[in-house]
Amino acid sequence: MSTNITFHPGSVDAQERVGLLKQTGVTIWLTGLSASGKSTIACALEQHLLHLHKFTYRLDGDNVRLGLNRDLGFDEKSRVENIRRIGEVSKLFADSACIAITAFISPYKADRQVARELHEKGGLGFIEVFVDAPLSVVEERDPKGLYKAARAGTIKDFTGISAPYEAPENPDIHIRTDECDVTVAVEVIIEYLTKHNYIS
Repeated sequence: MSTNITFHPGSVDAQERVGLLKQTGVTIWLTGLSASGKSTIACALEQHLLHLHKFTYRLDGDNVRLGLNRDLGFDEKSRVENIRRIGEVSKLFADSACIAITAFISPYKADRQVARELHEKGGLGFIEVFVDAPLSVVEERDPKGLYKAARAGTIKDFTGISAPYEAPENPDIHIRTDECDVTVAVEVIIEYLTKHNYIS
């Protein structure tokens, strides 16, 4: 990394930006197994917030790998770098007073903690949402046939089968998608955002 880089602040500080947009930037970090419901919740949450006239944007695992992270594979080193980049990008969105919604498996506790600390160091909010469903449930859903392929050995390093998923021990929000639908999940997150003064 180059050492002759200096951060160049803009003409609008964080307080003024928050005042003008009437909302506080935060990253809502959805983590969970493939097919747990992360992307479904993220899409519905983004739509709901936009209908409330809130500045929000969704970052999804597959979408980001089509562009920003298209050079990364699925080995452990690539997964770590994938989440590091997402942490940095979502921090930029949150810094702009945007409500950033990320939907990534993000299987390693340490990587999620790095993302949290990155936000907190910048005085930004970070909400870890554990989108939880038993392996038997997500395997039954399996809309892309990924678990079946992983069980057959045609996909290597697949989270939950041949690669680990380290579940959050104390997430800010815990949603069991085998026990509630997407509408309830969105309501739970909106209630949290309102209670903690991210939106009003």
